[in-house]
Amino acid sequence: MTDQAVDVGGAAAGRRTGQFLGRQRELKELRADIERAGLDTLSGKKSPRARVLLIAGRPGSGRTALACELARQVAGDYPDGVLRAALTEPGGVRVPADRVARDLLDALRVPAPPGAGQDELTQLVRGALADRRAIVLLDDAADAEQVGPLLPDTSPSLVVATAEGPLTGIPDVRPCTLGGLDVKSGVELLEGFTGAVRVTVDPRAAETLVEACGGQPAALVLVGGWLRARPKAAVSDVAKQLRTMSDDGAELPIAARPLTQSFRLVYDSLTQSAARMLRLLSFAPAGIADAHTASALAGCSVSGAQAALDDFVACGLLRPDPDAPEQYRVPGALAPLLRALCESVDRPGEIQLARARMLERTVRLLQSCRAVTEPEGSPARKKLAGLPRALRFPSAAVADAWLSGRRPALLAAARLAVEDGELDTLARRLVAALVRALAAHRGAEAAAPDLYGLHQLVLDVAERRELHREKAAALLNLGDLDAEAGRTTGALARYRAALDAGRAANDPYATGRAMESVGGAHQELGDWHRAADWYGRALSQRLARGERADQARLYGRLATVHTYAGRYGEALRGWRAAVAGYRRLGDLPSQARALSEAARVQEYAGRPEESLRTCREAVESARKAGDLRLEAALQLRLADTLDRLGDPAAARLHKATADRLLEDEPSRAGDLRNP
Repeated sequence: MTDQAVDVGGAAAGRRTGQFLGRQRELKELRADIERAGLDTLSGKKSPRARVLLIAGRPGSGRTALACELARQVAGDYPDGVLRAALTEPGGVRVPADRVARDLLDALRVPAPPGAGQDELTQLVRGALADRRAIVLLDDAADAEQVGPLLPDTSPSLVVATAEGPLTGIPDVRPCTLGGLDVKSGVELLEGFTGAVRVTVDPRAAETLVEACGGQPAALVLVGGWLRARPKAAVSDVAKQLRTMSDDGAELPIAARPLTQSFRLVYDSLTQSAARMLRLLSFAPAGIADAHTASALAGCSVSGAQAALDDFVACGLLRPDPDAPEQYRVPGALAPLLRALCESVDRPGEIQLARARMLERTVRLLQSCRAVTEPEGSPARKKLAGLPRALRFPSAAVADAWLSGRRPALLAAARLAVEDGELDTLARRLVAALVRALAAHRGAEAAAPDLYGLHQLVLDVAERRELHREKAAALLNLGDLDAEAGRTTGALARYRAALDAGRAANDPYATGRAMESVGGAHQELGDWHRAADWYGRALSQRLARGERADQARLYGRLATVHTYAGRYGEALRGWRAAVAGYRRLGDLPSQARALSEAARVQEYAGRPEESLRTCREAVESARKAGDLRLEAALQLRLADTLDRLGDPAAARLHKATADRLLEDEPSRAGDLRNP
């Protein structure tokens, strides 16, 4: 729930750009608090944690802007930069600690294992900050439990948290509590919108208006925007209108009335269509909107939505997103007011239709984002050419920039759609499109942390709707990511659950894949007997279905397990079956690799001459396939075998051959040394 900034740069359309107004006393106190000796230091102990400052105030008090200004002023003392994370979403929902930790790790460019739990992620954050001198801004904390796990364990860093009240439970933290701006600063803030003339002709009216707004920056920005849109209106006109509205908020706490009344002043001045769009923006995922989001929610053109968004910014109702161009954020102080208005004015069916339009638009944009990465002339590119111009990306680079900038909102849209439960079909399409777009632009490995969360969302929907086939697919994907992260036991549990779901769906592909994956997990755990048993089950299914490529691969996996278990006779039979399968398929590279593995087993079994013949056969297969990388790798293996057989001269010849092959692909030389 980010507050409306006191900094008028974004709201005043270039007037006093970047100028921070007021709060000098608070800034002085906060800077002094950074240097203040803590209780541990006074007692002779080393401080166990970084210095923590707390800025407390109601939404709209400018606490976030003050935290940012403090960070700007002291940034020179913290060369490792400023990190920022929101602990509460615009709707007031707490952001889970694991998501906050991932955001901080992304900012630190520290890789986080996909599917890692909260404790592991927060520990990674603390570890990453241990050797850094950075500023960490934790915005809108609900309580100390959100902040405590993120505090770095060493003292060089500075943590600045904002909250509505004290964070009881974090020792040695004195809150800097914000009230309203002083009258002089409030008047200067108004001048950024109205210009000096209207304030100069009636300075007392300006002071009265600041007092009527309680000095709250968010309220002053709103009335300032209202005045700027009406060049002929006097400052006193606003004060009079606010006074006439004073009875409307009688049920509200006194401190909340100025913001509510200022908001209603601006809202009531909007056209009916603009007011409806503004209300619906309360459903923008993570409070982040762009022209497409606004267009889909309101059911208007993209250009019309963009014009409305610009008007909202001028009125102080939206803020440009500093992290992404052409994006806007709903101020956290206004989000509850907008949501309440929407629920009281708009019918539930209309709201649901608007949300469905937004999700459908997002799906089409993601499909376009992925399609632009496909080759020219591909079916995806042909389909892309048929989309409206507004939904097409001119290049992969533009699509990639859009995906990166919209990523927080896209992930939030997927989460919200699944949590809602009423738009599951759209939610499934959205998640599928987002998975494909992330994999296409970032690669499966780089996108793995996001993909893990998305597959979990698919699983949630599949379990809720009893979609066994999709449940099996999600469990398999999650199991693969668990396995890659080293959580083999967890992966095994996922694969077993996927097998049950595949059987319930009567899906032979899912069951076969699950059985093979169970075997792989047992292999990773060193349980060769169970691994061979499950590979054998998977192989039996492939044999029954006549799936020859899968049969050959499984013969190889089964042979590998037998090799590890020291059952060389069974291993050789497995590799020979794999070789025969690849020969029937005409897959010479795979045939060469299988022959190479058979040669290795023969060597283990104490049959070096047979191993040498088999290895030469593998080299010949690789040569026929024209695979220089594989041929070079096999030449090196052949040289190693000859060395062990006591023929160093022949070994040198094969090494020289491998080197000549490596010269043809120097960029891949490192890969060839490990076939």
